[in-house]
Amino acid sequence: QVQLVESGGGLVQAGESLRLSCAFSGSIFRGHIMGWYRQAPGKQRVMVAQITPGDNTLYGDSVKGRFTISRDSAKSVLYLQMNRLKLEDTAVYYCNIYQRGVDSWGQGTQVTVSS
Repeated sequence: QVQLVESGGGLVQAGESLRLSCAFSGSIFRGHIMGWYRQAPGKQRVMVAQITPGDNTLYGDSVKGRFTISRDSAKSVLYLQMNRLKLEDTAVYYCNIYQRGVDSWGQGTQVTVSS
């Protein structure tokens, strides 16, 4: 069983930066993929960034060049550094791990970007 707990969301102004954290625990197996997803009001959840155990990364087109996903394995924390935030980045952000055909999700953290 995997548990994910997110933190770091909040209200920021456009152009500012924010870093989200996701503390993970439980059994993490080889071959897993960890990532960040977001869901804006009235829209479906979309992938923001993914990272593999080998540190290969993948970003959604809308955040590429602005967001960076990283992991501190020693502290069991997944990060999402968000720079140059835009109004359209407003969403609930979710931490995710996919392994053995199962998705595990964090509780979500709200990020609101104001003008």
